[in-house]
Amino acid sequence: MKLLFDANLSPKLVSRLAKLFPGSVHVFDTGLAQFTSDETIWEYARNNGFVIVTADSDFVELADQRGAPPKVVRLENCNYRTALVEDLLRRNAVRIAELEHSARTVLIIRNTA
Repeated sequence: MKLLFDANLSPKLVSRLAKLFPGSVHVFDTGLAQFTSDETIWEYARNNGFVIVTADSDFVELADQRGAPPKVVRLENCNYRTALVEDLLRRNAVRIAELEHSARTVLIIRNTA
């Protein structure tokens, strides 16, 4: 499963999670600029087989309106360090992988620590 990390997350997550989610990229690595519209990012993810990982609720709304693909992993209330985001994604890796074959469009991950 390839993840597309949204601009509101650190580009460092790509290398830190490369073994767990090979082929993943950050939006900045795709040629999409920092202020690219959510719709453009959505289309890029859909056309290239990515799951969007974001802290932005706008992608949840797009998923509700348009359905999948792409699917969306939303990190709720994500105002924490990159190391914690990495840990959350690692701890939820099975749930993220299950999303690919699920009827669900959105997976919301909350920091429960």
